[in-house]
Amino acid sequence: MKRRRLMAEMNVVPYIDVTLVLLVIFMLSAPLLTQGVNVNLPKGVTKPVSDKTPPVLISVTRQGAISVQYKQSHSAVALDDLATMVRHIAAASHDQVQVLVGGDTHVDYGKVMAVMARLQEAGISHVGLLTRQEGH
Repeated sequence: MKRRRLMAEMNVVPYIDVTLVLLVIFMLSAPLLTQGVNVNLPKGVTKPVSDKTPPVLISVTRQGAISVQYKQSHSAVALDDLATMVRHIAAASHDQVQVLVGGDTHVDYGKVMAVMARLQEAGISHVGLLTRQEGH
């Protein structure tokens, strides 16, 4: 009588299946991790921002809603509370903080100017406007 030899190889097919499932999960969840507000920025010829400290991004949507994004934090804010929030961020940062304002193409010009006036009240001197590059 002939005995069958034991198979000493590892079956890797289940491990490949698990790896592919994890890959799909990470691919689907990665875009959800970056928070932000979709703003249709106007086009313009500008230089990209290259600074070591991350800027404070203030977005004004088409409806006039204002949101503030700094590092990993992201929150909606009322116009009256904007100066206070940016003042707290500037106080927490030891370097001079740069603020970038991104207004939707179709937002009222007065709304963006109101945001910039509140930033001036807060004592922020480095304020820039976000644009898309020409041709994009």
